[in-house]
Amino acid sequence: MIQTVVKRDGRIVGFNDQKIQAAIRKAMLHTDKGEDEQLIVRITDHIAMKGNPQMSVEEIQDAVEMELMKSARKDVAQKYIAYRNQRSIARKAKTRDVFMEIVNIRKNEVTRENANMNADTPAGMMMKFASESTKPFVDDYLLSEDVRDAVKHNMIHIHDKDYYPTKSLTCVQHPLDHILNYGFVAGHGSSRPAKRIETAAVLACISLETCQNEMHGGQAIPAFDFYLAPFVRSSYIEEVSTLAQLAGRNLDHLKEADIDDYLIKDLEGLEGDERLKQHAINKTVNRVHQAMEAFIHNMNTIHSRGGNQVVFSSVNYGTDTSAEGRCVMRELLTSTYEGVGNGETAIFPIQIWKKKRGVNYLPGDRNYDLYRYACKVTARRFFPNFLNLDATFNQHEKWNADDPERYKWEVATMGCRTRVFENRFGEKTSVGRGNLSFTTINIVKMAIECMNVKDREERINLFFAKLDHYLELTARQLEERFQFQKTAYSKQFPLLMTKLWKGCENLGENDTIASVINEGTLGIGFIGLAECLVALTGKHHGESKESQELGVKIVTYMRDRANDFSEKYHHNYSILATPAEGLSGRFTRMDRKEFGTIAGVTDRDYYTNSNHVPVYYKCSARHKAEVEAPYHELTRGGHIFYVEIDGDATHNPEVIMGVVDMMDKLNMGYGSVNHNRNRCMECGYENADAHMEACPKCGSHHIDRLQRITGYLVGTTDRWNKGKLAELNDRVQHDGL
Repeated sequence: MIQTVVKRDGRIVGFNDQKIQAAIRKAMLHTDKGEDEQLIVRITDHIAMKGNPQMSVEEIQDAVEMELMKSARKDVAQKYIAYRNQRSIARKAKTRDVFMEIVNIRKNEVTRENANMNADTPAGMMMKFASESTKPFVDDYLLSEDVRDAVKHNMIHIHDKDYYPTKSLTCVQHPLDHILNYGFVAGHGSSRPAKRIETAAVLACISLETCQNEMHGGQAIPAFDFYLAPFVRSSYIEEVSTLAQLAGRNLDHLKEADIDDYLIKDLEGLEGDERLKQHAINKTVNRVHQAMEAFIHNMNTIHSRGGNQVVFSSVNYGTDTSAEGRCVMRELLTSTYEGVGNGETAIFPIQIWKKKRGVNYLPGDRNYDLYRYACKVTARRFFPNFLNLDATFNQHEKWNADDPERYKWEVATMGCRTRVFENRFGEKTSVGRGNLSFTTINIVKMAIECMNVKDREERINLFFAKLDHYLELTARQLEERFQFQKTAYSKQFPLLMTKLWKGCENLGENDTIASVINEGTLGIGFIGLAECLVALTGKHHGESKESQELGVKIVTYMRDRANDFSEKYHHNYSILATPAEGLSGRFTRMDRKEFGTIAGVTDRDYYTNSNHVPVYYKCSARHKAEVEAPYHELTRGGHIFYVEIDGDATHNPEVIMGVVDMMDKLNMGYGSVNHNRNRCMECGYENADAHMEACPKCGSHHIDRLQRITGYLVGTTDRWNKGKLAELNDRVQHDGL
C-alpha cells in the first residue's frame, strides 16, 4: 500500500489518491466516450493497494499507464501518455527557452542580471548556463520546503543562489600586509614578499583577483594607504642606494633621513645631500605614480571568474598621516583623476575615502589637503566615495591617533555598501572579515497584502505580523545556509583560508572552515521601503513625516529582530540596505502580475533601492539626507547615501565637501554623488555636456552616460536591465547643498 511519494524535486510527501483520479479524469474528458467513474475508482484503488509503501511520481504514472492499457479504454491511455509527454516537453522547453536567450545574446533580465558581467562573451555565456542550471538544483535539493515556497511566491530573494552549492562566502576585507610581508601560494605558483612599491601594487591586484575566484561577492582592501606605505620608503632607499653607487660614496645617512612629504621639486638651486635626497624623492614619487597607475589599469582589465568579469574590487584609505602613506594616496588620486586608457573614468576599484576629524577633515588636519584633493577627484571621476569614521556607530574605543596600526580599529566598507565591523564572537574590526551570505525580504508585497484592511492600526499590525514571520523564516534560511557553508574544507579556498580570513592560520588544509567563519556576518536585506510606505499610508517617507516615522519603526524592528536572531542562532546577523540591481525589477514585475498596477507602488519597473527617497521625487539634497540619515545606524550590514548634482562638477569640489558636511552633521555612515558624465564608446573621450550627441574628438554618435547603478559604476548602460534603466531615466537632480 502506497504511503509516501517521492516528488521530482526529491521531496517526500504523503500519498494522495485524489491526484491519480484527477489525472485519469482529465484524460477521459479529452476522449469521445467521456468519463467512467467506476473505472477511475477501480484503477486508483488497485494502484494504491498494490503499490510499494514509497513510490516515485514516475513509478505511479507508469502504473496508471499499465492499468489503462489493460482496460477497455485504450483511448484514455493514449491521451494520458500524450499528456505526460507534453508535460515533460514543457519542463524541458522552459530550460531550453532560457538557454536560447543566452545563446542568441538577447538583452533580457537573465543576461543583464549583473551590469558588470558581459554575458555575451563565451565565458560570460558559460557562467549564465551554469547559473541558470544551478538555481533549480538549489530550489529542489538544498532549500527547506517553506523557504522554497517563500522564494517561489516572491516573498524573499536568496542572493547568489547559483553559488549556494559551492559553499563559498560573499566577501572579505584583505589583510594585505600578510600577503606583502610573507607572500602566498595559490594554485601552481607562489609569490614572494614584496620589496618595492611596484611589486606591492601588483601583489595587491593578484590578491584581489585570486580571491575573487574563491568567493561570490566583492573583494576589498581596508587600509590601502597603510599597507603600501612601507614600500614607498623601501623604494626611496633603493633610489638612494643607486645614487650611492653612481657617486661612489656611502649615503646611508640619507636612507634614514626625515621626509615630511614626498613631493616632486626642481633640483635647481639644491646642492650636496639635499640635491641627492630630493632626486631620490622625485624618482620615488614617479615610481609610486606608475605603480598606482598600473594598479588601477590592472583592476579594470584583469578578468576573473572564467574571464568574463573584472574584479569587483574596493580600496579604503585616507587616515595614514605618514609621508609614505600620503604619497600612496596622492598618486592614487592623481592617477584616478587622469583616467585610464584614452582618459576614461576607471570603473574599479571602488575607492573609499575614510573621513576622520583630527586626521583629514578640518583645516589644520595633517591630511586635509588630500581630503580636498579627493573631493576634486570625485567631482570628475565619481570616486572616491566617503566613509564617515566620525559617525557614532563607526567609532571604535581602541582607536588612537598615535597607534601605527590604528587602521585595525577603523570601519571599512566595500562594493555597493557592504559593511562588517561589530563582532559578537571576536574582535570588533573589518580586517580579515566579510559577509557570509544575505537574503532580501520583499516588504512591498507584505504591505500590498495589507492594503484592503481599512482600519489603519489593524493594517499596520497585520503588516508587522507578516514582517515578523518572514524575518524568522529568513533568519532560519541564513542559518541553514551557514550550516551548509561551514562543511567546506579549507583547501577549497587556497588563498582565502590560508592568508586572508580571520583565524585561518589555525586551519589545516583538510580542516573544515566551521571554526572561523562565524566571525563573518549574515545579512537580512530589504528594498522598496518607499513603495511599502505608500501601500500602507498613501505616501512615502520623503513626502510625509508620518510615513517617515513608520519607516524608521519598520527598520528599527528589523534591526531589533536581527539582534534577537544573533542571540538565538549565535551568529552576527545584521540588517542590510540591499543594493538591488536585477532584484528591484524582478520583485516589481512579479508583484504587478499578481496585484496589477498600483499607483506609487507597482506602477514603475522597479522598487526604490532600500531606504532611499525615490529617485523621481524632487527635493533638496538636504531634505533627502535628513530623511535617509536615521536608517544608517539601523542598517549596519551596509548602506549608502548619494545625491544627484547638476552639470559639470569638475571645477566645483566644494559641492562634494558640502555632501560630506551633511553626512557629518546628520551622523550618516557612507555616501557620495552622482553627476552627468558622457563617454564616447569609440575613443573613450568624456565630458559633462548635458546635450552631447557627437564626440568632439572622433565624431562618433555612440555616446553613453557613465552612471552609478547601485553604488558602483558601470562603463556602459547597454548592460543595464530594464528595471535599472527605468530608474536611471527617472532620476532627478537635488539642489540645496
